Amino acid sequence: MIRGIDHLVIACADPDAAAAELESTIGITCTGGGRHAGRGTWNRIAFLADGSYLELIGVDDAELATQTPVGDAAVRWLAEHGDGLATYALRVDGLDATAAGLRAAGSSIGPVTHGSRIRDDGELVEWWTAVPDVPLSPTAPPFLIEHAYVGAEWGHEALAERARFAHPLGSPVLLARLDIAASEPASLAAELHEAVELDFWAVADLAVADVGQHVLRVVPRREMPVPAVITLGAEVDAPRTVDLLGIRFDVEHVDLPVPAAERA
Repeated sequence: MIRGIDHLVIACADPDAAAAELESTIGITCTGGGRHAGRGTWNRIAFLADGSYLELIGVDDAELATQTPVGDAAVRWLAEHGDGLATYALRVDGLDATAAGLRAAGSSIGPVTHGSRIRDDGELVEWWTAVPDVPLSPTAPPFLIEHAYVGAEWGHEALAERARFAHPLGSPVLLARLDIAASEPASLAAELHEAVELDFWAVADLAVADVGQHVLRVVPRREMPVPAVITLGAEVDAPRTVDLLGIRFDVEHVDLPVPAAERA
């Protein structure tokens, strides 16, 4: 079952430099990441309070990277556009059953495969993905992912800490919405429905879908100055907009829920 947007894959020429810019201009810090052994990529990760995250992915071996769907998307996006959103993932519980059900309904989602990386502290982080049978990009169907919810990064305590972690902007941060620019929003929405069964409705020229607690909008390209807009929610005094890494980041004020452990 699809639970929400899991993470946004932002291709970067230099993830370390991109992480520094993300912190200095928006106030979001990267606290995770590592190398994808044998896959030619590495990342820095900004974890968000709702369990989603921003992945700043870099390429250190393009030949290896192009042998994996996400690495290939990063290589292509960097070559054609520079920094920017290369693809995104949807969080799934029961990935094997979900992918099988989608294929039975006619989706091009492929088989489940295993992935991993090594954290700087040596811990192995593992996940499983199912990828559509088309090259990944912001205007292609996303891939599906299920994490191994154990260890210092994905265990229960880690997720609880992530929910209350105050980024430098002054509070925890949520992912609220992802906007994707497309020449024909209705056509892309139909493709997404066929691939991962997202249900869209039309609002003027927009195609809008609720994806768990997140919102995905497909916006006419003529109305967006950038290929993607990421809207984040935080307890900030005033909204702010920053163009960074080929993306527009909007930070909006939200009243964040109080963690259960902190309630009176």
